[in-house]
Amino acid sequence: MFREDLLAGKRILVTGGGSGLGAAMAARFAELGAALVLCGRRAEVLESAAAQIREKHGGRVDVHGCDIRDAGAVEAMLDAVWAAGGLDVLVNNAAATFIAQTERLSARAADAILAPTLHGAMYCTLGVGRRWIDAGRPGTVLSILSTSVRTGRAFTVPSAMGKAGLEAMTRSLAVEWGPKGIRLVAIAPGPFPTPGAWNQLMPAARERARDPGALVPLGRVGRAPELTNLAAYLVSDEAAYVSGETVAIDGAAHLRTSGAEDLIAWSEDDWAALRAKRR
Repeated sequence: MFREDLLAGKRILVTGGGSGLGAAMAARFAELGAALVLCGRRAEVLESAAAQIREKHGGRVDVHGCDIRDAGAVEAMLDAVWAAGGLDVLVNNAAATFIAQTERLSARAADAILAPTLHGAMYCTLGVGRRWIDAGRPGTVLSILSTSVRTGRAFTVPSAMGKAGLEAMTRSLAVEWGPKGIRLVAIAPGPFPTPGAWNQLMPAARERARDPGALVPLGRVGRAPELTNLAAYLVSDEAAYVSGETVAIDGAAHLRTSGAEDLIAWSEDDWAALRAKRR
């Protein structure tokens, strides 16, 4: 299935595509023949990722500095993308999260998570979908969620809420936009270590407490190629009859645990130390 031209002729926008799993997915898409658009807030990170992809896989890689929390900025970016040929696929990957005692979250802190995770992904999806529908053009939206959409997750409540909202959007628009040739799908990853997310979700005190793969029935954390291959399949024409679905990729971990139970035993001193580290 993963032939070299699997994604040839497709132009794919990856939000948060400059680092972590976003960059890994983008590289795999390019390897399979796709043209890319990477967006994010840090231009230097995007340019670095784009240069690496071009050097290794060739092909076209465009970059757009864009804060997806700003609906106007999203529309301006999409205007520029469409002026250069439009899109076939949107990957909603950009998100934010950190662990915290929920009762201590300020409105500003909660909004800092919900703004990119839920609102930004919605702005991108509606902007892309509107353009596809106006042009009578098919398309695919892939949203990267988490297994919290199935289990909930203590101490990352705004993130769990945002991801659950995206799953609701995926299911709802799969029905509403299906007759227009637009598919919406989602992936719910379990533990896939990346520097950004891992530093937020697995602070040192928590890493000392247990092996992050210990509660995974398969006995390990995920490997990036496993997720990038799943993403490539879902956005390809091989998955043309898959829509409205969320695929968990976590070694069955969510059937055993939400991944946050160990934090219940944290002391107030543990939480205070974490807050001090963030400052």
